[in-house]
Amino acid sequence: MDITLRPAELSDRTMVSDILIAGRSTFMPYAPSAHTEAEIRDWVGEQLIPGGGVTVAQRSGNIVALVATSQIGEHCWIEQMYVHPAAVGLGIGSVMLEHVVQQTSLPIRLYTFQANAGARRFYERHGFHALQFTDGQTNEERCPDVLYERRAQRPIG
Repeated sequence: MDITLRPAELSDRTMVSDILIAGRSTFMPYAPSAHTEAEIRDWVGEQLIPGGGVTVAQRSGNIVALVATSQIGEHCWIEQMYVHPAAVGLGIGSVMLEHVVQQTSLPIRLYTFQANAGARRFYERHGFHALQFTDGQTNEERCPDVLYERRAQRPIG
């Protein structure tokens, strides 16, 4: 698999927005977006990419995935991780996750929706453990979610 990882640039905003929108509509129909497509595109170009911590994966010259991380206290947080629906199942998510693991020695945390069975299987397969299940009252979509953490820094695969 010919995948290149690099920091996101502002010129990537359209492709990054497209992946976020396609991923949500394809894999999370139970969690309608709290924002319009236009608001998502503005946020990507004005906050997400300029804020740093966004890595994109390119395959055959096209951006096919992204991961956005931040460090809060003693944890690295995966804020966003999406693979374009047409590229799911090719191992790109594993490459992205391994990149995050290699870039930090901190415990890694993330939230995903409880109903997102595919994402939950993916993260659990890669060493993440559920710490807390919530009723979703603190997320914009008001959907029950689960907090995951990965402490051991063993290789993914």
